[in-house]
Amino acid sequence: MTRRISWTLLGVLVFAQICYPLTTGATRAGLTVATVVLGWLLSVGHALLSRGPRVAAALVAVATGGGFAIEAIGVATGVPFGSYDYSGELGPKLAGVPLIIPLAWTWMAWPAWLAAVRLTGGGTTGGGTTVGRWVGRITLAALGLAAWDLFLDPQMVAEGYWVWRDATPALPGLTGIPVSNYLGWLLFAVLLMSALRPLAGPAVEHTDRRDHPMVALYLWTYFSSILAHAVFLDLPASALWGAAGMAVTAVPLTVALLRARRAGETRREDHQPDRTGVDATR
Repeated sequence: MTRRISWTLLGVLVFAQICYPLTTGATRAGLTVATVVLGWLLSVGHALLSRGPRVAAALVAVATGGGFAIEAIGVATGVPFGSYDYSGELGPKLAGVPLIIPLAWTWMAWPAWLAAVRLTGGGTTGGGTTVGRWVGRITLAALGLAAWDLFLDPQMVAEGYWVWRDATPALPGLTGIPVSNYLGWLLFAVLLMSALRPLAGPAVEHTDRRDHPMVALYLWTYFSSILAHAVFLDLPASALWGAAGMAVTAVPLTVALLRARRAGETRREDHQPDRTGVDATR
């Protein structure tokens, strides 16, 4: 049931994102809001159905609640992202922050965490988490989330959904967005991921088949963003920066999945009966 619901929501989300380049103006803004809400429902719903209310509540607290708090501070003080203002196109605001913005943090925080868990040995039969593994997991999860902004911010700034008062210094090709924005994302991502495990409990230390939709969400976000920015949105620089940034998590994740698939196929072949009907492994 968990996987069926998650796959269904993911399918709707993918359809909405495919429609994004085909729209303009108010329709595109409305579709952006709808997409973020769908993403939030997908991630929080998966956390709830796969691991229970404690994990879902922890995710909402640190990602949605924490995301709103850091955005409100950022709008009011310019710390840690730099000075910026939101337009009125993304729906209602509270403390100068559109209410959908912290939902976006949550949408990608959960798949980024699960991707990092998988890559740092969080299998269903894994043992305790060592200090080294814990540090590696936090680092990978934080980078996996923060690097997404190399796609997101250029896209949203190009649409005029927010604007920076001082966009210097900027990354080459990504004018209009200061480097402080990306460093602020990384700082908050580290804090978010560091707080998630203590609040959520041991249920978030392992991954299994129920998490396949979240892994697919992360990889879909990576590969589809490269294609969209390079081909449909005329944002080649963010296509390159985002491809390089998210590759830290997405590429090893892709390799791990391919290896797991090959290993599974090999095991099935090893247990195929020979022509006499006798199991070849006996």
